[in-house]
Amino acid sequence: MIHFRDAIPDDAPALARLGARTFFETFGHLYDPEDLGLFLQNHAVGRWRNELADPAYSVRVGEADGQLAAYAKVGPPSLPFEPRGQSTELRQFYVLKPWHGGSAARDLMAWVIDEARRRDARHLYLSVFTDNHRARRFYARYGFVEEGPYTFMVGNHADEDIVMRLDL
Repeated sequence: MIHFRDAIPDDAPALARLGARTFFETFGHLYDPEDLGLFLQNHAVGRWRNELADPAYSVRVGEADGQLAAYAKVGPPSLPFEPRGQSTELRQFYVLKPWHGGSAARDLMAWVIDEARRRDARHLYLSVFTDNHRARRFYARYGFVEEGPYTFMVGNHADEDIVMRLDL
């Protein structure tokens, strides 16, 4: 059972570990170790501390057995596109594999959508790896539609992501 709560600054080290673990668990097999190492610098403790202290970001974490098992981060739009009016972005959304298929992702997405509405967003954006069909189906069930392609860099490796939009 996962219990959700808002992240606090003291969660930065655990989020740094979880962010790196979930990305590696999901995509690590796709990349050269050097590119992967460069990308995982995005999950440095200091970066997490800065974002957790910044009111422009909201992070929700899920705990199971005293350990973080899931998280979502919402923040201002950063993708290279022109948002349609007042918008926010789902920056990261990960659930560790042992909790796939249960209610964790559904509960976390409910929080994401509520948080976007709390921010008075008219649209919620995200990007998802083109070949991550499971995630694309999950987002489509909530009404996200494809907006267009986006080049996502993992170190020096360019991947194609898809920007998706949910009208709130």
